[in-house]
Amino acid sequence: MPEGWVQRASKEFATLVGPFYQPGEGDPLQCGFFADQRHGNKRGVVHGGMIATAFDVALGNAAWHAAENRPSATVQLNVQFTGALQLGEFAHIRCEIIRTTRSLVFLRGVMSAEGRSIAAADGVWKILNCRGEPYKAS
Repeated sequence: MPEGWVQRASKEFATLVGPFYQPGEGDPLQCGFFADQRHGNKRGVVHGGMIATAFDVALGNAAWHAAENRPSATVQLNVQFTGALQLGEFAHIRCEIIRTTRSLVFLRGVMSAEGRSIAAADGVWKILNCRGEPYKAS
């Protein structure tokens, strides 16, 4: 793993496709993963579905941070592929919070590896009520 990065705690689905990493200081706007054989496609590079999944994880973590540690759910995720991620490479995603409203978080992110652009994404996350809170329509 890159120097100064640590493994993120994972649950459920993320344990199947991860592990995912973050800088040791816990920057919620950065995330990464090592591309291994499980992530490959027939061409021998990382499958686009894994790249989209990594953006969902990274931008979802950033949405959690933007929503002050409240749960959120992906409403929309758009991914633009600009290059191939090779097996064995570390993919680094930098996220940006564009806007946060009472009920939505708008984000974008860029994935790179070895100084190359791999993909960009933008999306919208719905801020959810915490369990046990009454439903609030927005």
